[in-house]
Amino acid sequence: MNIQEQLLVEHSKANALYIAKYIGNDQGKFTELVDLFLGDDYRITQRAGHALSTAFDAYPELIEPHIDKIITNLQNDVNDAVKRNTLRVLQNKTIPEAQEGFLATKCFDYLLSSKEPVAIKVFAMTVLANLCVKYPDLKNELKTIVEDLMQSGTPGIISRGTSVLKKLDSLR
Repeated sequence: MNIQEQLLVEHSKANALYIAKYIGNDQGKFTELVDLFLGDDYRITQRAGHALSTAFDAYPELIEPHIDKIITNLQNDVNDAVKRNTLRVLQNKTIPEAQEGFLATKCFDYLLSSKEPVAIKVFAMTVLANLCVKYPDLKNELKTIVEDLMQSGTPGIISRGTSVLKKLDSLR
């Protein structure tokens, strides 16, 4: 299968599952998908993001060699699908120490932006809450921002915010 051609067939959950199943536990095929995800074509990166997060769910270890590249890619002007799928994956991974500061700053920026969609904000909350375990000094800032977002938030913001606040309260 040509992964890029298959991505262009349609944008659907079924197609993302089909591609993820094709990739399986094959690091080479996963690397090909990551390269498409990190590309410049909006449609390809958007569709590759869905397939990437689906493949990650089945074989999370495949992402390890690509974590730095995926985080660094957030320095670029990437579309919402890339941000969302990057943070979705990172909420379940240990962040390389060299990338923690950059990623924390980026996630705080996403939370404070009025232009970011809810999904990006909720995944950013979780990434930051996970970083608070190692860096408790971030806890109060995150807590304040989450509480503010929840005041006029969507059900998604309120639900994730409630979970994040519970996690932050449990940290010493």
